[in-house]
Amino acid sequence: MASSVVRATVRAVSKRKIQATRAALTLTPSAVHKIKELLKDKPDHVGVKVGVRTRGCNGLSYTLDYTKSKGNSDEEVIQDGVRVFIEKKAQLTLLGTEMDYVEDKLSSEFVFNNPNIKGTCGCGESFNI
Repeated sequence: MASSVVRATVRAVSKRKIQATRAALTLTPSAVHKIKELLKDKPDHVGVKVGVRTRGCNGLSYTLDYTKSKGNSDEEVIQDGVRVFIEKKAQLTLLGTEMDYVEDKLSSEFVFNNPNIKGTCGCGESFNI
């Protein structure tokens, strides 16, 4: 059974040019470092799985879980030695998205900078496309 990694928020990114890339999702160096750090204590897990769930006041919310294997319909992104799997339901919502890890005095979280989002809720946990 998969266990949850940490909380994640989403940001709508406007006026950002989508860069052509073979990967459905790109990771910042901060996100790569944090995922490596999280997986260091979980040798039986091969990566992190990103999914999307219907919830929140704006419709959809991203989920992050540890995973031991790639699902049949998962998209796999490998960057700097980190493996991120994207569930089929989340694949279209993530095209052109940058996954970042942000830490400040009060919180630390993965942030999805997504140019496809049309709106988000006030807290940033849910979005619509």
